[in-house]
Amino acid sequence: MSETGQAARSAKRELRRGLLAAREALGADELREAERALARQALALPELAQARTVAAYVSVGAEPGTLALLDALRARGVRVLLPALLPDNDLDWGVYAGRDSLARVRHGGRMALLEPAGPHLGPQAVTEADVVLLPGVAVDTRGMRLGRGGGSYDRVLARLETAGVRPALVVLLYDGEVVARVPDQPHDRPVQAVVTPSGVRRFTGQG
Repeated sequence: MSETGQAARSAKRELRRGLLAAREALGADELREAERALARQALALPELAQARTVAAYVSVGAEPGTLALLDALRARGVRVLLPALLPDNDLDWGVYAGRDSLARVRHGGRMALLEPAGPHLGPQAVTEADVVLLPGVAVDTRGMRLGRGGGSYDRVLARLETAGVRPALVVLLYDGEVVARVPDQPHDRPVQAVVTPSGVRRFTGQG
């Protein structure tokens, strides 16, 4: 890796560390209210109103909560796809059929994830989505997203590009996680919008 690439990775780690520490400081009441507000804001998106299939994820720990949003989308009749982590950090996908359809899966020494317990559809299933809701730690004013560092969603975005499909890419964050600039690398891809508990911000020129 070049010196420039190493510097970007180091800067990402530092920014990620500070933002994750701020999340961990949030109280249970703040987390619950943020989840409700995030769902309200996201459900007003025209992209989600028109979507037939949405690729999403189940939040863990102090991540902005997604279960209220998943349930609301399912109640609308939307087909919701959720990821299952594969051994190589790629993502398989299964259909969300309600909270009882989730299984708690521990991958090595990492935090346990809630994943679809039903049949898995293969990594390519994400290419059927009209909207992809992305986890993240921050996004900047250009729409560049900072992820958790595992690379799973870099693979998802590359898969979408290879397939020639262009679903709306939306990241779900807390209000304080929209920053001036995220260190980026050549493989990073911008999103079209960020949803936070207080509103939606769109990024121009990104599709």
